[in-house]
Amino acid sequence: MFRSLHPNIRIRIYTSFMSRMIGSMIFPFMAVYFVQEMNAAIAGILMMVNVIIQFLASLYGGHLADRIGRKRMMVLGEAAKAAAFIGMVLANTPSFTSASITFAMLMVISIASGMIMPAQEAMLIDVSTQETRAYMYAINYWANNLAMMIGLTIGGWLFQDYMFQLLIGLVVMSIITMAITIMFIQETYTVRTTAGEKKDLGLKSLFRSYRSVGRDRAFLLFVLSGIAILSLEFQRSNYLTVRMEKDIAEMSMSIFGFSLSVDGLRLVSLLTVENTLIIVLFTGLVTKLIKGHNERLVMYTGFILFGAGFAIMAVSNSPFLLAAAVLILSLGELMYVPTRQSMLADMVDDTKRGTYMAFHGFVFQFGKLIGAAGIIMGESVGKYGMGFSYIVFTLLGILFCEMALRQRYASVKRVPPKEKTKLI
Repeated sequence: MFRSLHPNIRIRIYTSFMSRMIGSMIFPFMAVYFVQEMNAAIAGILMMVNVIIQFLASLYGGHLADRIGRKRMMVLGEAAKAAAFIGMVLANTPSFTSASITFAMLMVISIASGMIMPAQEAMLIDVSTQETRAYMYAINYWANNLAMMIGLTIGGWLFQDYMFQLLIGLVVMSIITMAITIMFIQETYTVRTTAGEKKDLGLKSLFRSYRSVGRDRAFLLFVLSGIAILSLEFQRSNYLTVRMEKDIAEMSMSIFGFSLSVDGLRLVSLLTVENTLIIVLFTGLVTKLIKGHNERLVMYTGFILFGAGFAIMAVSNSPFLLAAAVLILSLGELMYVPTRQSMLADMVDDTKRGTYMAFHGFVFQFGKLIGAAGIIMGESVGKYGMGFSYIVFTLLGILFCEMALRQRYASVKRVPPKEKTKLI
């Protein structure tokens, strides 16, 4: 089935895999770099600014993707990233290091990445069909997780001593990705214009585009649903990590005959590895099992498993029960991610896909915000209160999603895809 996908999809999966693998050897460790070169407070502020800038850039990038086309945005972004990667190499040679220049280049990369992402997402929707989208997103999700697992493993061992060499590898991969984009990616969107509209790329046009998205009540409800569910994901690196570090004392464990000394933080690391391995190993199987079934039912089942797994993680200190919880939430993740992405593609206005996909970025930003707030909330309500809140967020995710889908399908006077014989 992979060969039946549009060439653009296959190319993006290949290039995204290689770029993400190399990038995962470097970017997750940049906070450590800035702490070493500056201090923890400045490093924290710089990384927060970096996230905000990338999100703002994605809003404008989504607008431009609907104004000048997908491929043009992708080529411009890849060129900017390649130039910034070269700048990072020059700022981190064996004889010269500049954290300030490195951060400036990181900002350029974040802006370029933010500009590219909505165009990439819109392009994937352009060249896929309702029948192939769940499979496409499942394969892309699998490839991204495998790339991150490989990259994080290698980067954890090599970043401190071989950052310069890793940056050179990133430059080479960026240039290859740019060349492939120029030569092989096909433009998928014909810009629809009225008199003078094509040249209107300023803030007034930007605000006008997002005002129209803001009036799409069904899409806003779908975004709220995504925020509720994804906020659980970001609890893993916030409240749950803090709780396990505090509550779980060092212990001895035997894994496949090997004896390990594990504390709370190491257990978090092992559970993260378990989650990634399950996704990498079982994406194909789960995708095959859910194919042809009611997408809405599959997605809601995934939500419930995902929320239940995190609720157990919020209250348990047993390594084996925590491992079981990760298995449960990972299966939920495998069920809901591709089906929700497929439904997202069906929710957006075909003439404003770039703008819609950029607006959907609020899911990740607010998810991160709620995830960070979980640390403060956990101090007030305790672990059982947090476990209960995860169940509430799961139910809100289902409620908002159901309201969004009912309103969308009612507004267009049709039934959901693949549900023509059985309405919920």
